Amino acid sequence: MRISNSFSEDEIQVLEFVTQTLLRGGDPRVATRNKAFPSLCRKVMAMKAKVKELKQRPAQLESSVGTVGAPALAEASEGVEAPAIQDDMARAV
Repeated sequence: MRISNSFSEDEIQVLEFVTQTLLRGGDPRVATRNKAFPSLCRKVMAMKAKVKELKQRPAQLESSVGTVGAPALAEASEGVEAPAIQDDMARAV
């Protein structure tokens, strides 16, 4: 089953019906008679599982592009005085 970001016209109609029915205080169970209801339920369940999977996945510690060291920090570690670094930054801006 392919998970799609979009909904069919029938699925949108079911969502609208359920939403409007709930807002009016009605019973949304009538929506289960619509032919697109099972498809919509499967799609919602798949999206819910995908969100759960993404939350459990560990966050990347490094960008896919890589890491870039700041030149000012590299110079500071070599014994360059802090005011000289600040002057370089001011000229760059």
